[in-house]
Amino acid sequence: MKQENENRSFNGLGVVGIGGGTGLSNLLLGLKLFVGKSIGSLSAIVAVTDDGGSSGRLREELQMPPPGDVRNCMVALSEDELLLSRLFQYRFSGDGPLSGHNFGNLFLAALSEMTGDFAEAVRLSSEILASKGHIYPASVSNITIAALLKDGRITKGETEISKVGAKIAKLFLEPAYSKPHPDAIEAIRHADLITVGPGSLFTSLLPPLLVPEVEAELGSAKAVKVFICNLMTQPGETEGMSARKHLQIIWEHVPKIHFDYIVLNNSLITDVQKGKYGADGAEQIGIHGSIDGTSIGNTQVISRNLLSVGEFVRHDNMLLAELLLGCTNPSKF
Repeated sequence: MKQENENRSFNGLGVVGIGGGTGLSNLLLGLKLFVGKSIGSLSAIVAVTDDGGSSGRLREELQMPPPGDVRNCMVALSEDELLLSRLFQYRFSGDGPLSGHNFGNLFLAALSEMTGDFAEAVRLSSEILASKGHIYPASVSNITIAALLKDGRITKGETEISKVGAKIAKLFLEPAYSKPHPDAIEAIRHADLITVGPGSLFTSLLPPLLVPEVEAELGSAKAVKVFICNLMTQPGETEGMSARKHLQIIWEHVPKIHFDYIVLNNSLITDVQKGKYGADGAEQIGIHGSIDGTSIGNTQVISRNLLSVGEFVRHDNMLLAELLLGCTNPSKF
């Protein structure tokens, strides 16, 4: 496996997390605890293809990138997780035009119009929240995800694509060339550890990777690269898909990217959780049989108990962060 990165900073590891949705923000909650210790620089490269809810409304009305996933990551990395983060996550109720909007989304929209630059609005907002890391939209272009289905039809938009996962032959971006944030590219070049996931395969993980320069930089990056597999399949998007199938789909779309490790949870969810999630068509991934110490292609499998305690099936972000940082030390595996 990959040797320890010779470019590691004396001040700690350079870590880059790629994805979107709740998966990336939950991961950042764990990683930020190590900033200033084993982590010297923490960056998140976030999907900006959402077209639903408050984000979708702002995207359509103001012709701006969707702010929702970025907002969640800003809150996760904030120094103060109390008042300010609660304010940024506050959702307006009622029946008026503000109903359903998050304050943080509106704040980012206002700053975007003031500065004329969504990425600059993200940077300024992160300063206000005393962020312990850097957040970059995966692209500074206004991009949409589209899917060629197996029957030849084309479906566009995250909301629709999240319903047709099994029918997808190929996912792509419109426009085909989308410009990445230059600082995101620099973060990849100087990283010691790069993670992808957890998150929705077609609507959170693949879109950032499909940005051509992001794929190229990840393909040549010397960092240790880790794919974090989801705990559960996602109804409408990844029903019946194994961990191996997740990797296969990524390789088919972005063949330049190779992962050194794939991280799986090996602990069973509770019967109550199994019933609750099963009612929606979701099932647990990566549990059957002993797979620790094996590989999927040239990607080494790491299987551990990574479940958090609680009603929902979530990764324990501290356990996951510790495991990921250990991936930079090959002797541990």
